[in-house]
Amino acid sequence: MNDEFKTLQRFDAGNGREVFFHSLPELETQGVGKISRLPISIRIVLESVLRNCDGKKVRGKDVEALASWDAKKPANEEIPFVVARIVLQDFTGVPLVVDLAAMRSAVKRLGGDPKIIEPLVSVDLVVDHSVQVDFFGSAEALRLNLEMEFKRNRERYQFLKWGQQAFKTFQLIPPGIGIVHQVNLEYLAKGVLSQKAEVGGQRSEIFYPDTLVGTDSHTTMINGLGVVGWGVGGIEAEAGMLGQPVYFLTPEVVGVHLSGRLKEGVTATDLVLHITQMLRAQKVVGKFVEFYGEGAASLPVPDRATIGNMSPEYGATIGYFPVDQESVNYLRATGRSDEQCAAFENYFRAQKMFGMPRQGEIDYSVDLGLDLGQVQPGVAGPKRPQDRINLPELAQTFRSLLQKPVKDGGYGKENVDPALKHLVQLNGSAPRDSDMPGIDPGEELNKAEMVTNRPTPDPAKDLKGADPFHHGESKIGHGSVLIAAITSCTNTSNPSVMLAAGLLAKKAVERGMRVDPAVKTSLAPGSRVVSDYLTKTGLQSYLDQLGFNLVGYGCTTCIGNSGPLHPKIEKAIHDYDLVAASVLSGNRNFEARVHQNIKANFLMSPPLVVAFALAGRVDLDLTKEPIGKDKSGKDTFLRDLWPTLKEVRDAMQSALTPEVFRKLYRDFADQNPKWNEIPSSTGDIYQWDEKSDYIHEPPFFKDFSMEVGKIQNIVGARALGIFGDSVTTDHISPAGAIKASSPAGQYLISRGIKPEDFNSYGSRRGNDLVMTRGTFANVRIKNLMVPGTEGGVTKYYGPAAGTAAATGGEQMSIYDAAMKYQKENVPLVILAGHEYGTGSSRDWAAKGTRLLGVKAVIAASFERIHRSNLVGMGVLPLQFPEGTNAPTLNLDGSEVFSITGLSDSIEPGKTVTLQIQRRNSERDSVPVRLRIDTPIEIDYYRHGGILQFVLRQLLASK
Repeated sequence: MNDEFKTLQRFDAGNGREVFFHSLPELETQGVGKISRLPISIRIVLESVLRNCDGKKVRGKDVEALASWDAKKPANEEIPFVVARIVLQDFTGVPLVVDLAAMRSAVKRLGGDPKIIEPLVSVDLVVDHSVQVDFFGSAEALRLNLEMEFKRNRERYQFLKWGQQAFKTFQLIPPGIGIVHQVNLEYLAKGVLSQKAEVGGQRSEIFYPDTLVGTDSHTTMINGLGVVGWGVGGIEAEAGMLGQPVYFLTPEVVGVHLSGRLKEGVTATDLVLHITQMLRAQKVVGKFVEFYGEGAASLPVPDRATIGNMSPEYGATIGYFPVDQESVNYLRATGRSDEQCAAFENYFRAQKMFGMPRQGEIDYSVDLGLDLGQVQPGVAGPKRPQDRINLPELAQTFRSLLQKPVKDGGYGKENVDPALKHLVQLNGSAPRDSDMPGIDPGEELNKAEMVTNRPTPDPAKDLKGADPFHHGESKIGHGSVLIAAITSCTNTSNPSVMLAAGLLAKKAVERGMRVDPAVKTSLAPGSRVVSDYLTKTGLQSYLDQLGFNLVGYGCTTCIGNSGPLHPKIEKAIHDYDLVAASVLSGNRNFEARVHQNIKANFLMSPPLVVAFALAGRVDLDLTKEPIGKDKSGKDTFLRDLWPTLKEVRDAMQSALTPEVFRKLYRDFADQNPKWNEIPSSTGDIYQWDEKSDYIHEPPFFKDFSMEVGKIQNIVGARALGIFGDSVTTDHISPAGAIKASSPAGQYLISRGIKPEDFNSYGSRRGNDLVMTRGTFANVRIKNLMVPGTEGGVTKYYGPAAGTAAATGGEQMSIYDAAMKYQKENVPLVILAGHEYGTGSSRDWAAKGTRLLGVKAVIAASFERIHRSNLVGMGVLPLQFPEGTNAPTLNLDGSEVFSITGLSDSIEPGKTVTLQIQRRNSERDSVPVRLRIDTPIEIDYYRHGGILQFVLRQLLASK
């Protein structure tokens, strides 16, 4: 037990239970900083630093430095943050467990004890990213999608079951339960935790705040409950699991004073989209954001969680709400015990951190204000979540973007009639002979009649004969809504907007309104609690009648698991080059994320998703134009369907009880029999199967030794890609569908796998052979080395002394070029613009980059997590000076690059030199900043990556 600063004190955890805590007020009494003026989020991190101060990983000067946090000029010091627990989802969790298994194999090869690779903190993995919307619009959709999920992911689930028995502190929540962040909010989070300790010779407990990191960027949803946590790469999370602190630079904290109240008709989704636009403009990237004031106090925890959830979209590390009575009430309402709730409240009162701060009580780096009464209904899109559009302006904005040139962010349809529609007939008679939904690729398509050979849906049929599509006649064109998805933990965790969607559906059904058959509708909540209250209130039946049947409990459309569109619709999109739309209650709408063929994607509240599904198009003003006609032929407007605040509140009071949460969050394995049917291997060492195309031993530790290499200059490098601004981790490492013509698709075909059995990139993240081929394979990525193209292509120029440069380069896939360069021992670089690596905390965006042979990424600016992941994989992040980038340097990829000034003595943030040799032998040099930001990252880079660093430390200590 550590108590260097003598801050250990007693407090009553409830019912006279006397326990201990490390008192921050006592630290202030000792003169170690003005702690009572610190932001609450900083205090919670400080408590961890104080409690874990052991003189080694966490030193006394770390405590003093953070306790003396300067709001206006935070110290340029790294904070060693030891978190209480770690949460994972399966797309990022599977490769993390693969890495742990590979580390155990490496330890065994070196003659060590494999069990030294063991998580030292609690780890919870929620399987939520694998369910796909193959079936929809039917009472059988949930069952059929779950069956398909287990069929596709059997190998992955067998592997996860091995991990569950191999690692002692690893809890797995099986498919069909919910989305990790909603499960975290409703069940996993405790607010305050404790550990057994001996104090003064007596057995007792020490209490401390619940803190965490997660391998998903939206881990910040838990900030709405007053829990400090954020997303990190799985690489960093693995280090945290194995005893390393999470290191980060002392942040600025932006205070956002909320005043007033939301107006009638304005939802929490409207609020978070407003905040996202506002804070993105304020450039809060890498900063903590803390909400406070009477407006913040007026928001219920689900609204706060919605705002915290979208922290990555506005760029902040966290979007934090301090603990107050509303936080305690939420814990109680969601089934936590009275004992837990009392400990939560009493702990924060003892730390003098209970209650929503008022203006002037806290010192913030920057203080912003927002009157909640000024927030308007809106949507965001069509390509970025920060591009908010007021609802009345959507039609005009879409029409303008339709005609605006592509280089200016538009769609370049200058000479089209936006009102033109194309007839599509969606009916037929015979299913294809396959286990997978869709149309036989060899089926003859009649373009004139657009008639498909498919049966009328029969829910009684088994999986093989089931029909996944709607039927009927439809007219589609630019702006047609083809996907309408109530999805994502961002909104499905919020009963107010979910019940509003149900109430709007009820009013629409009662008026005889229907959704066009071309619209793929789905409801995928993040928790079974949602289904419970929608069923209790009778609203699920109305959603069902509009096609919003339950399709699964998982992320689905929000992460690109939207499933296939009807093949005749996809053909129409392709034939007429349509800019069709999706509407979803998600948090991300980057290009090709939702669906590869849907180019315009709009984020909005669940009730607006239903409204736009009914309208069938986005090029209209729902505040003035009718959504459609009722059964009498009378125009129906949004105002006729929109539920009142009283209607929503009445529904909430009748539907939510703590008992429901307790019932649904227990005995997970028993509640999913299909999970129990999955067999798995046992033992401490995983037996790698070369026949598996889902799980493959990664090469990171194949030739591992205890020797550490030296940091050296990078000489004679070629460019693998030159990219513009806002290249996301979806562009770098897509999660969605695998094209048969792509290197990954061709590899799977060579392994005897049919395209219909490819599954997604996300599901194959346990296999480096697939994922390396999928790096930079997004169909919408634009490599400026090959102007006018989209997709993962580049130009191969050969070694520095070769002749390919003289011929202009040979066009080929990025993967094929990288493999040729590797054979020739040519190092590679990536050049990019601003916000490189924005989006999901996706390990494979860094892992794949490294395995392609990229030694450095030189960008105008980086997203926080991706920069960290690159360092964690031993790839050097470098930043151009302001105003400098590849276009201003007239780079086309034919150049030879060297990076000089690198050595074992380099320091964080140091300037090094990018040397450029052009085809005509002219030479230039540019100073670039080393974006290795902390001393510990220098160590990670020297060791070839964070996992190699940790493994050497573990082996050296045994």
